[in-house]
Amino acid sequence: MSITATPAPAAATPAPSGGSFFGHPRGLATLFFTELWERLSYYGMRGILVLFMVNAAATGGMGLTDSKAGAIYGMYTAGVYLLALPGGWIADRLLGQQRAVFVGGVIIAMGHFSMAIPTAATFFAGLILIVIGTGLLKPNVSAMVGDLYPEGGARRDAGFSIYYMGINIGALVGPLLVGYLGENINWHLGFSAAGVGMLLGLVQYKLGAKYLGDAGSLPAKAHEGEGMSAAQKQLLTGIAMVAGLGVVVWLINRAGIIDLTLEGAAGATGVIIVALAILYFLYQIILGGLTGDEKKRIVYIFLLFVGAALFWSGFEQAGSSLNLFAERMTDRTIFGWEAPASWLQSINPLFIIIFAPVVGSLWVWLRDHNPSIPVKFAGGLALLGAGFLVLAWGASYATDGHLVSPMWLVVTYFLHTVGELALSPIGLSSVTKLSPQRLVGQMMGIWFMGSALGNLIAGLVAGRMESMPVTQIFSTVGMIVIGSGLVFFVFSPVIKRLAPELK
Repeated sequence: MSITATPAPAAATPAPSGGSFFGHPRGLATLFFTELWERLSYYGMRGILVLFMVNAAATGGMGLTDSKAGAIYGMYTAGVYLLALPGGWIADRLLGQQRAVFVGGVIIAMGHFSMAIPTAATFFAGLILIVIGTGLLKPNVSAMVGDLYPEGGARRDAGFSIYYMGINIGALVGPLLVGYLGENINWHLGFSAAGVGMLLGLVQYKLGAKYLGDAGSLPAKAHEGEGMSAAQKQLLTGIAMVAGLGVVVWLINRAGIIDLTLEGAAGATGVIIVALAILYFLYQIILGGLTGDEKKRIVYIFLLFVGAALFWSGFEQAGSSLNLFAERMTDRTIFGWEAPASWLQSINPLFIIIFAPVVGSLWVWLRDHNPSIPVKFAGGLALLGAGFLVLAWGASYATDGHLVSPMWLVVTYFLHTVGELALSPIGLSSVTKLSPQRLVGQMMGIWFMGSALGNLIAGLVAGRMESMPVTQIFSTVGMIVIGSGLVFFVFSPVIKRLAPELK
């Protein structure tokens, strides 16, 4: 699973102690379990999302083609990351992070329960609600962790490490619980279980809110009448513009001027994300008033953005194409009982929990021999590609109805996890170090855009499973990302010279 927790500026007043949580502020426990339950609901529902959409109506599914299901999956997961940007803005200007997290959680729960109602309208309404709610909750609960440590330093880093364990525990348990209920009993019961998980997270969040103190509170200047009114006007203007654009597209499509399909909409979204990112980088380099060194750092961030988008486009196929492979081509029988395909979604967070301390210790142990950032990106992409080549090899045996061992997926997820640990936290940290101080928030938004683009591509690739041999899909993806990793490795000395002081 992707690493997206980002430290925020320290709060002016530390939270009340109320005891401790593994030697850390008691408020960390509140945020730890909030994120645990939210990730349980998110990854649990994601584990059955594509499976529900492609399964026949006779079995309770939607009966969609792989292409349509992949497009929906891609736009949904991309939306989760894209709305983190306005979600952070709303918290900073209107709600405060504490209230934004609670409101976001309520909206997420509403989304899951909406999906529990067996109609197409409530299904899509639920996806939209979850995207909006996650955009409010995800970036702000992460930022509040940083607010608990006004002193900063190593203790704050340790707090984020504990918090990150909550993310992965939720991601581990979610597919096991929701997947069993959804696949073995009823799809909509699985969606309900995800909603119950979010409600439990909200209950404990309200009970533990007293330990957060001023962490995540709305700044005093935001309470001023004029400032609040201006922010509200800006929000309403933004919503009106998005709604107006949607109406225009709908009218054009209805008039027959264009024939907009789900797949076409997903592809157009990808083009828009790429165009916005390129225009933003060009603007900052040409018109941003940056120094020569700052421009070089912006180019460095752009290269990391490209590498990260490529990585996530393969890695996030865990919920799409790899999930379909698990359902259709994997022998999941255990002592005569068939395990849900979504259970294999829990392997990545399990490996994260096991190997994150190992990889972190490796970087410390290497010290002066630590690979450069471009080389780590090259390694992450190479490991991702190797995982796909392993799965392509395994898929070559899945012919004429023959099912292959789930160990092919286990090995693939192991390689992907180590690749994630080599690339994701390093990239996240590097962006914060490379960004000019006044652009840190914007650059983190660009990083989220890379994740959104990767998720979108992952859905579109899964849509090709009904028109291309699986072996060809996985081998093509594997070769592309390995080739990208090779480019990063070959040009690593050149990339390093853009910011030679960055190790």
